[in-house]
Amino acid sequence: MAVYTLPELPYDYAALEPVINPQIVELHHDKHHAAYVKGANDTLEQLAEARDKESWGSINGLEKNLAFHLSGHILHSIYWHNMTGDGGGEPLEKDGVGELADAIAESFGSFAGFKAQLTKASATTQGSGWGVLAYEPLSGRLIVEQVYDHQGNVGQGSTPILVFDAWEHAFYLQYKNQKVDFIDAMWAVVNWQDVARRYAAAKERGDSLPPDAPPA
Repeated sequence: MAVYTLPELPYDYAALEPVINPQIVELHHDKHHAAYVKGANDTLEQLAEARDKESWGSINGLEKNLAFHLSGHILHSIYWHNMTGDGGGEPLEKDGVGELADAIAESFGSFAGFKAQLTKASATTQGSGWGVLAYEPLSGRLIVEQVYDHQGNVGQGSTPILVFDAWEHAFYLQYKNQKVDFIDAMWAVVNWQDVARRYAAAKERGDSLPPDAPPA
């Protein structure tokens, strides 16, 4: 029985135009995201078989595959909801996302500083990867992570709340090799209401982690 399922898009394929055209959204969701879901489920079955047979020769490869496919599924599930055709701008108190706006200013100095850092992190990923705004629970701060593939270079315990997909399949049909142009355009569809909800939820969950050790 499948453990993971492909979530439905929260909008139709054309909802993010002109930033992302319908063909990309359809292929990205229905083919690429679906492949990560299948990969995660298939790997879980293979791990179950390895346990039953006590055959551990392939354990390293299987664990790597599970991390890759499961992280791909999780990041894409966030990605779709991070965007809306009515998005863009920046988080503001008058829009009910003042707590997020304050956290961004505290963690990065200003919204402009944060935007510049996440844009650069997303646009300069080597090969395939993501730019991610994450809540880091030990410090209680927001951090930007430059994620290689789907799971590399991630601070353990950090929770992604805003993700920019910088894999070529996310933009190549429309932007060709101009990744920077795609990342710049992405800011026009950010769903700050969704990001704010994820921030609030991550802060609440972060209380379950042990605090940093006191200075010696």
